[in-house]
Amino acid sequence: MAEVLVYVDHLDGAVRKPTLELLTLARRIGDPVAVALGAGAQDTAAALAEHGAVKVLTADAPEFADYLVVPKVDALQAAYDAVSPAAVLVPSSAEGKEIAARLAVRIGSGIITDATDLEAGEDGPVATQSAFAASFTTKSRVSHGTPVITVKPNSAPVEAAPAAGAVEALSVSFGEKSTGTKVVSRTPRESTGRPELTEAAIVVSGGRGVNGAENFHIIEALADSLGAAVGASRAAVDAGWYPHSNQVGQTGKSVSPQLYIANGISGAIQHRAGMQTSKTIVAVNKDAEAPIFDLVDYGIVGDLFQVVPQLTEEVTSRKG
Repeated sequence: MAEVLVYVDHLDGAVRKPTLELLTLARRIGDPVAVALGAGAQDTAAALAEHGAVKVLTADAPEFADYLVVPKVDALQAAYDAVSPAAVLVPSSAEGKEIAARLAVRIGSGIITDATDLEAGEDGPVATQSAFAASFTTKSRVSHGTPVITVKPNSAPVEAAPAAGAVEALSVSFGEKSTGTKVVSRTPRESTGRPELTEAAIVVSGGRGVNGAENFHIIEALADSLGAAVGASRAAVDAGWYPHSNQVGQTGKSVSPQLYIANGISGAIQHRAGMQTSKTIVAVNKDAEAPIFDLVDYGIVGDLFQVVPQLTEEVTSRKG
């Protein structure tokens, strides 16, 4: 089978879940060849092999940490030149999409971003996407060059499929532009102990109906009982009730969890654009005419200050 490059998102050798999902999708269209860069790259091999990587190309250099995305693009291009893959798959993070776009320009290929599914086609991989604020589902393929495709987290199951996972060193030559933008400092994000919003299998969000920052603990309690991430609508963020880093929507983050619970969120198109591809959607809102109810799988017309604590209590009791 043809080989498919998979760009590895990892932290010091710990492979993030979206990469393992990419390996599942890559196996549908070819043999996955993983590209792991930076500190701990070689430590990713076991997890990648367990999930289907036939080969793991690794490279480490100060440039990957000291500068922004261009060194990683140089490395991915080197892997592309070495492998001549049938496709290149990259996680749909902000950095991932920039890496994918730059690579597509360099190799003269088309790009598809934010795919939610991938399947083999007669003329190359066919990607499923959501368009126009997730009002439509489209299927598309790249008609020129090698497809470069970014895939949203939670778009595929993580499936073990042991493969050789042979580790090979990747030779990378950095171009003049690779050191154009230097990272001068880093501030670690304060950990909440909750999953990353865009990667979480369950997201619990609050909106205008939460009625104040002091009430968001109700949303957090439900999220913690479910092992979920916490999201917020633009109205809640603009009011200063919750950090912008947790905003879900067109001008925030796009999520696609297995379960999305919207509390006190009316369902404006801007918010729907960021969560409409969720597998199951539940809404709690006291306004029976709220647009969010046109979208949900399950809706509760009621006061979130009564419904959410009861739900949290029920989830906690069942876990016990």
